[in-house]
Amino acid sequence: MTELVGLDDVRAARELLAGVTRTTPLEPSRPLSAALGGPTWLKCENVQRAGSYKVRGAYVRISRLSAAERERGVVAASAGNHAQGVALAAGLVGTHATVFMPVNAPLPKVAATKGYGAQVELAGNTVDEALVAAHTYAERTGAVLIHPFDHPDVIAGQGTVALEILEQCPDVRTIITGVGGGGLISGMAVAAKALRPDVRIIGVQAAGAAAFPPSLVAGEPVRLPAFSTIADGIAVGRPGEITFNHVRKLVDQIVTVSEEDISRALLMLLERGKQVVEPAGAVGVAALLAGVVEVETPVVAVLSGGNIDPLLMMRVIEHGLAAAGRYLRVTVRCSDRPGQLASLLSQIAEHRANVVDVEHQRANPHLSLGEVEVALSVETRGVEHSDTLISALRASGYQVVFAAEA
Repeated sequence: MTELVGLDDVRAARELLAGVTRTTPLEPSRPLSAALGGPTWLKCENVQRAGSYKVRGAYVRISRLSAAERERGVVAASAGNHAQGVALAAGLVGTHATVFMPVNAPLPKVAATKGYGAQVELAGNTVDEALVAAHTYAERTGAVLIHPFDHPDVIAGQGTVALEILEQCPDVRTIITGVGGGGLISGMAVAAKALRPDVRIIGVQAAGAAAFPPSLVAGEPVRLPAFSTIADGIAVGRPGEITFNHVRKLVDQIVTVSEEDISRALLMLLERGKQVVEPAGAVGVAALLAGVVEVETPVVAVLSGGNIDPLLMMRVIEHGLAAAGRYLRVTVRCSDRPGQLASLLSQIAEHRANVVDVEHQRANPHLSLGEVEVALSVETRGVEHSDTLISALRASGYQVVFAAEA
């Protein structure tokens, strides 16, 4: 299929979604506005029903099924957000949903999908592999496959996000959002470019799972040989055929961000924005914070989802603090004599840094006789404070080695 979804399709989808989905809030971001020198807003799809924008496209697709198709049920593949959107939409429409999820899918997302009434099957290590299993199931049972992104109804449903943005921020100049398979950005680009051709549409992918840049260079969807990122919601190895055509024709730019960029964004959103956002939902903000793209304000960044595993959140917060220079892991080698550890900890305290944990060991074969190694986790006030502390320790004769170098 080469024909693009049109504005009328998106508007029709919005009518279907009336009373089903929320018009999510548009919240100002003071840190981003200060950094970019102009108004910056957050489109909070992380507080949408089922925790992400996915229910929009899923409901539009499922609600248009015939009575016979609904009788056979629906099947989907997802790492979590599409799964929950399909499960919720299927329940609202009155059909049964079977969802294939990767075996390493976050447990809260699996539990939530089951909670919405879907039958969950674990298959494969990635969404792509789970999608193969879903296709096989559809062929065997006659269930209707609800693709996570590559279908006109799904694209039209996701495009309703842009209709809301244009109403909530009429003077918007840039819209930036995360990109996995391309359903959200395709639909948003359809609506935005039809109503405001001057608005720039920018997509962001995790550097470890960026299938669109090589695909755009090749002129066709290209499958990544391997991919990995904490942003599981956009960890897609190959763009869709339909979404690729939309992105190629309507999207102005695709950029990538690192895992550290994503961690910093999540920490900022939690700490300054009071927003619980999953990694995939924060990549737009990550791109703005990292300065990997030039934008014209007012800017709207879409927080596409908030379904984050609490265990991952703990790791991400720690990683984000480390990336921001506020959580320091170092190993200090010093002489093994009475009072040495107390002296080391006292010096750290004098610099107003907080020791979180200490590991004291003598058994490392790399140590000299009479030498001890102290592994420390320390909270600091930022990069400058961390650098000052390290310099002071080294000036006192301590051999300081960062955790990655130890």
